[in-house]
Amino acid sequence: MLKIGWSRRDVSTDKPVCIMGLFYVRVSKGVLDPITLTALTIADENDYVIFVSCDLVDVRAGVLDEVRRRVAAAAPEIDTSKILMNATHTHSGPIVQIGESVGWWGNLDGFPHDGTDITPPGEYSEFFIENAVSAVIESFRSRSEGSISYGYGYAAVAHSRRSVYSEDLSKDEEYVKNSLYVHGHARMYGNTDDERFRHYEAGTDHFANFLYTFDKVGNLTGAIVNIPCPSQLCAHEWMLSADFWHDTRCEIRKNHGDIFILTQCAAAGDLSPTILHYKKAQSRRYKLKFSDYKIDERVEFDIEAMNTRRDIAIRISDAFNEVYSWASKEKLSDFELVHSVKTIELDKRLITDEEYSAAVAARDEQNKQELAFITDDDPREVLKHNSRLCASRNRYNDVISRYEKQKTEPKHSMELHVIKMGELAFASNQFELYMDYQHRIQARSPFTQTFVVQLCAQPSQKSGTYLATERGVWGVGYSASMFCNIVSPEGGQQLVDETVKELKRLY
Repeated sequence: MLKIGWSRRDVSTDKPVCIMGLFYVRVSKGVLDPITLTALTIADENDYVIFVSCDLVDVRAGVLDEVRRRVAAAAPEIDTSKILMNATHTHSGPIVQIGESVGWWGNLDGFPHDGTDITPPGEYSEFFIENAVSAVIESFRSRSEGSISYGYGYAAVAHSRRSVYSEDLSKDEEYVKNSLYVHGHARMYGNTDDERFRHYEAGTDHFANFLYTFDKVGNLTGAIVNIPCPSQLCAHEWMLSADFWHDTRCEIRKNHGDIFILTQCAAAGDLSPTILHYKKAQSRRYKLKFSDYKIDERVEFDIEAMNTRRDIAIRISDAFNEVYSWASKEKLSDFELVHSVKTIELDKRLITDEEYSAAVAARDEQNKQELAFITDDDPREVLKHNSRLCASRNRYNDVISRYEKQKTEPKHSMELHVIKMGELAFASNQFELYMDYQHRIQARSPFTQTFVVQLCAQPSQKSGTYLATERGVWGVGYSASMFCNIVSPEGGQQLVDETVKELKRLY
């Protein structure tokens, strides 16, 4: 007998908390739209999975361990290895952490930020973890008889965000080369109005995957919405926001009531909701389509971002409704559920001797300059400037540390979840995974439909970091450089092979 349990929490806060997602510190000035955490348990008599989705940029090291530890203490009947937690990759979500280090910029005490009130990161993290624990337990204990249906539709959400050029941009004075953005033949969000622009590095993936849940009499109770796109239109906002997922939840609920919605980001390391060409046409589209749309006056960023959020929400909701119209005809409750959890080993992206020497020289030069902190400017600019300097230095330190460890630790360990639900499967990874890897997994999967879920929490380490393809590494650029990749393209193929191997074993 299939049993399903849902739970959700609003984990927003009005306190000024650090926002994760850029290479400088932002501190929230309130809540633009709710930060949510949603848990879903799907179980049969033999096995189960507890999905947890949260509006964060990633899940930092130690957070999953702490959630599992507390769940085990409060609800010993739960096998905590069955908890699969993913981030939606909103760039305007609060940082949740264990320990003192806060993102690339390090400890908040490590640089001047006078005039800015910041809630200690540990305070918010405790609030978040308490809610995650209670949501997991509630979803597990509230299980009741039900059924699922699933299917896919089409929603144009993501675009390739890496532009490729005929020349190596690192030799061009027009482009700044530093530790944050390392250009080559490719550039993240590169200008397409450039005579050297040739093409986008990736294609697009418009598949929208849905799993619907029903109670014992067939009423819709919730859904998993799996889209290959990070939610980062509000990437520079100074208010907490779930980005386009908030608009999407609202749009879906217009037609289906206050159902639970658990959001997942499929492989999208080289994809983005931001269009790089056709910008004039997009502006005209929004001017005519959303002429009656009133933008929240608290929003500081480009109105185009808010219009794009609304546009994306309509597209996903339309796909949700179209798939529901036919997928709901087949409600499933009698199938085998198997949840496999294993650790796989992947080849690291090794730091060369030349890269190591360059990183040491750059780090030492920054240390000589004492990071050139400022203290006599607007508090926000002080915060941005000083934290950005720390981020740059710490990225060099990270490269140096990786070089020193790689001879004795050439492999990267990753917790892999593969879940079988009859002819449906889920497969997890911790990375901002380039789209091609997802296609390799889905093309070889024996299941009728395979949901790939990226940015999944890991024991004892953070989720995140990009996993670039061979062509990405050739082009270099942000997301495909020594700073961004802890696993090599060879390791990426190992991830594909290990995932497919487990999919075939379960099938």
